[in-house]
Amino acid sequence: MTSFSINLILVSTLVVCLGQFGFSLYSPSSSVVDLTPANFDDKVLDSKTIWIVEFFAPWCGHCKSFAPEYQKAAEALKGVVKVGAVDADAHGSLGQKYGIRGFPTIKIFIPGKSSPIDYQGARTAKGLVDAAFRELRQIVDERVDGGQSKSSGGKNNVIEVTDANFKEKVLESKEPFLLEFFAPWCGHCKNLEPVWRSVADELAEEGAPVKIGALDATVNTITANEYGIKGFPTIKLFVDGQAEDYEGGRSRTDILEYVKAKIADRVPPPEIVQITKESVLTDYCGKAQLCVVSFLPHILDCDSKCRNDYLNVLKQISEKHKKYGYLWAEAVAQPKLEEALGVGGFGYPALVALNIRKMKYSTLRGSFSVDGVHEFLRDLSYGKGSSVPVPGAKLPTIESIEPWDGKDGELPTVSPSDEL
Repeated sequence: MTSFSINLILVSTLVVCLGQFGFSLYSPSSSVVDLTPANFDDKVLDSKTIWIVEFFAPWCGHCKSFAPEYQKAAEALKGVVKVGAVDADAHGSLGQKYGIRGFPTIKIFIPGKSSPIDYQGARTAKGLVDAAFRELRQIVDERVDGGQSKSSGGKNNVIEVTDANFKEKVLESKEPFLLEFFAPWCGHCKNLEPVWRSVADELAEEGAPVKIGALDATVNTITANEYGIKGFPTIKLFVDGQAEDYEGGRSRTDILEYVKAKIADRVPPPEIVQITKESVLTDYCGKAQLCVVSFLPHILDCDSKCRNDYLNVLKQISEKHKKYGYLWAEAVAQPKLEEALGVGGFGYPALVALNIRKMKYSTLRGSFSVDGVHEFLRDLSYGKGSSVPVPGAKLPTIESIEPWDGKDGELPTVSPSDEL
């Protein structure tokens, strides 16, 4: 055999090896299990253990950045929860089956549940471990005392709905009402009962603006027939008297995520408030998980239309991220605050995400636009991005000023005597 032939064989072998291993994010010895269509059902769907599964693409930059944290989580959860990964680029059928449209996408598979849970937490090892233990705790809770929440003190927060009180309790409710139509003999209904109670207890404990109820459709046939109930359990969400079918999973997490998303849709976006005195900063930032503080150009450098365009960006952002507080100040109107938050030198507009409880902040480096600010806040919610401590771990003095009147700025008039 010639040296050329030997070299060709070596190159071919190397290419094959690279095709098998070189583009994978996790080595064969990793704690992250390689999942494929050939082994997915056996390992994950038929498992009696919780699985965390990442759907990734080898070329995805976010996936590469996330890989060390995912590996760290797999090591921490070894022997407790299984952690696997699917190359959805190579195994498109699995990605298509679970509706994967972006990378990385992480789903949690729970034994006995028909559909997985979408992981929405931070892309960190701690975030993944916390999510895994929440699901483990839920499984244990459902096995103890029929799944009844210990914090409920035995009180049943599920409202009993009948034909007689349906209009008053459900249709005239000022809050969204999630109603289960059940039959006492239905096995699926019996399985759902402890979950339903747990959901009601948790939402009641949180003071969530929603009600949870149940209606025996075999007794209260007028209401059941009116809404065309043919199978059990059937779940509908009533908002302002209008019914919407619930078609999600039947785990506690699935139902809670659905309800909380519906509540969030009804919550108006927070107000965009100008920093005119110290109490504005402490009141609005103290209540929010993060406070988005913007410094807009001076009115003489940016007229009323220009300023309102920037405020409109913040308004659109507040509609996407309702849990944050939104404040703004005119350039150089709050010099000590600008200095404390490291705004100087970046020009205007500038934007900072401030965590008043931790006394840390992160600075927007991208564009002051809806897409730019949204991406910045989204990355922060995933645990990405760096933060800087506020000097002295305390807020600076805030100047008391008059609020903007909504008009263009006017140059100060200069009298002849002033010019001399």
